[in-house]
Amino acid sequence: MSDAAQPTAAEVRAAAEAVKTALDRHLAAVERRSGEDDPAVFEAFNQLAAAAEVYDELLYDRYDEVTPFEIPGAEDALPPYTGPEEPNALSVLIRRDYAVAEPQRLLAHAERIEAAEGDDGSPASGTVHGALGLLFGEFEPDEIASRHKEFGLEEGDSTLWVTAADEPADPGEWLEAPFEQVDPQQVVCRFDVSAVFDDEIDDVDDDADGDDLEDELDSDLDEDEDLEPLDADRR
Repeated sequence: MSDAAQPTAAEVRAAAEAVKTALDRHLAAVERRSGEDDPAVFEAFNQLAAAAEVYDELLYDRYDEVTPFEIPGAEDALPPYTGPEEPNALSVLIRRDYAVAEPQRLLAHAERIEAAEGDDGSPASGTVHGALGLLFGEFEPDEIASRHKEFGLEEGDSTLWVTAADEPADPGEWLEAPFEQVDPQQVVCRFDVSAVFDDEIDDVDDDADGDDLEDELDSDLDEDEDLEPLDADRR
């Protein structure tokens, strides 16, 4: 970037002041919030994120410096809720991912299901996709989620979205494409489960454990330094 295009020091200072103002507004909104999904908190968060991004860019352009803050972008959060205040209908969208960790265990369960049903046709339990069809045809998804290890499955990421609507959908209206017409601004709440979150916690714990171990080693060294050397006669 050329010198002519660089922001002025006054512009950087103004951007810093905007961050301070947005920070105060965000704290005030949090202190006054009426619930977990208070739109005022969400709006204040977005304003703070936008102000911090502008400041970070100007700071870098002017002084080749960056801030130590990392604020999630808009793509990581839901947009402001614009659905009905008193919904007359709701939809619950759930996705759960599994890995087929133990195919033989899955096939064995499918064979037992098939034997109990007394199906004399060609067995579907001989293939993994056929076994999965039998399993999900026999058990509710929630039961499979709670017993996944028993069925030879390993949990992956999962998410649950609750969306609001003024009226229930007509029967059969969305069955061909159940997830294509989801409006993020109609989402009341969402809950995500991922190993990524566990990894982040583990990383923090590992860092803390490492710091504790380092502190302990330093303490031991300090104690060793305080010890008097043994006399030759005592050796």
